[in-house]
Amino acid sequence: MLEGRTNDNDRQRAERLLAEVGLRERTRHRLHQLSGGEMQRVAIARALVLEPKLILADEPTGNLDSATGKTVLGLLRSACEGHRTTVVMVTHDLQAARAGDRIVELRDGRIVSDQSVPAGDKPNAAPA
Repeated sequence: MLEGRTNDNDRQRAERLLAEVGLRERTRHRLHQLSGGEMQRVAIARALVLEPKLILADEPTGNLDSATGKTVLGLLRSACEGHRTTVVMVTHDLQAARAGDRIVELRDGRIVSDQSVPAGDKPNAAPA
């Protein structure tokens, strides 16, 4: 709505994305009625509605339990693969970082390491 887009196609896309993140039954709930993990999944769906080329994710698993964190990482991976979106994730969690294709480590504002993550080294991220 902020983009001035309120047509039925956008509404259907939003509903489909909520279903993708496992929240179809929660579409009428208010923010205070959602758990932290549900709020993260809504944020991912909301970010994908306008079909961005890039999503910036700042500590997307920071306040989540490990199982919900894996779900969120799986959703971010799906965004990359299924929606052709690049995700740049900032995290202090090395396990979360390994879910990506590349890890760029910064220290004191400088790049100290830049490496690819082999497919066999990625943690098993649970899809939604």
